[in-house]
Amino acid sequence: MVKVCIVAGARPNFIKVAPLIRAMEKSDGICYELVYAGRADDATLEGTLFDDLQISRPTVFLDVDSVSLNEITGRVMGAFEKYLSTHPTDVVIVVDDLASTMAAAIVTKKQGVRLAHLVAGTRSFDINMPKEVNRLVIDGLSDLLFTAGMSASSITNREGAEQSRVYMVGNILIDNLRYNHDRWQRPPLMDEAQLADGRYLVFTLNRRALLRNEENLKLMMDALTSRADVPVVAVLRQEARRVVEAIVPPTPGFIYADPLPYLQFGYLTSHAMGIVTDSGNVAEEATFNGVPCITLNSYTEHIETVKVGTNVLVGEDAGQLAEALQEMVEGRWKKASLPERWDGRTAERIVRILTNEQ
Repeated sequence: MVKVCIVAGARPNFIKVAPLIRAMEKSDGICYELVYAGRADDATLEGTLFDDLQISRPTVFLDVDSVSLNEITGRVMGAFEKYLSTHPTDVVIVVDDLASTMAAAIVTKKQGVRLAHLVAGTRSFDINMPKEVNRLVIDGLSDLLFTAGMSASSITNREGAEQSRVYMVGNILIDNLRYNHDRWQRPPLMDEAQLADGRYLVFTLNRRALLRNEENLKLMMDALTSRADVPVVAVLRQEARRVVEAIVPPTPGFIYADPLPYLQFGYLTSHAMGIVTDSGNVAEEATFNGVPCITLNSYTEHIETVKVGTNVLVGEDAGQLAEALQEMVEGRWKKASLPERWDGRTAERIVRILTNEQ
């Protein structure tokens, strides 16, 4: 029996590990424990999240709560070291590129436990980004690198990872989308605002760099609101909403919404005319759903969403945003298809690899 510890550092990690947990529960050769770096009362973990994902809540909380990346790293290392010293573990799986992810990865290797990285090989090629440093460290330490596509696999190989350690398993987010396709829940706000399917845009924003440059953000918001004939639903967390709402007051054509439960957000984005976002995960979901997507960044760690999928990069350029929005609203978007191995079987492949590796 392979004993696996899955470490989640923030809410988006649970969405990626949910298919893996469901696959593990069907396997006779593997058992797992889900560990969360944060607190049990973390406000970002809405009450419906685990029911929506159909997984159990974590059994262990490291109770690390801080905004300082260095403090998070140190505290997670201390707490996770105590966990591993009292919980026999064959493999630790860490997700994505957070400070807590890197901290757990370092401790895992120092304890002599095998390390697996879920969604390995993603790069911005900007070493000034803290997450880029985290990615390099985690991939460099990992015994098993699970990548979402050929480009990510090529990156890990170029950086020196042995071919035998790299597995192109596919995009695990797609496992969730396929699993929940018939479970989406129409958000009440759509009826309240009288929004018809396919006749609205979804807007999300989280990047601090965009929010801090309020002068440029105003230009971008002017571009976003230039099409008065298409309502925009802005799903924003507290700080982002404060900044954006100071520029664009709420109107029937620009509707603010707090973060939605997973199944409701899935309905909202999959039935939209288009999406404007700075989130790589949202862009991936848009590609799967065939929904046009504009990403407010000059790069993406998920390049297949641009090369094959529905995603277009406009950077932080209001002019490019306006042009892309016009094409989106007028139905002149590029043709797209699904990238390789977006088949909903990523978690099955990972479980098979983990059980065969022992």
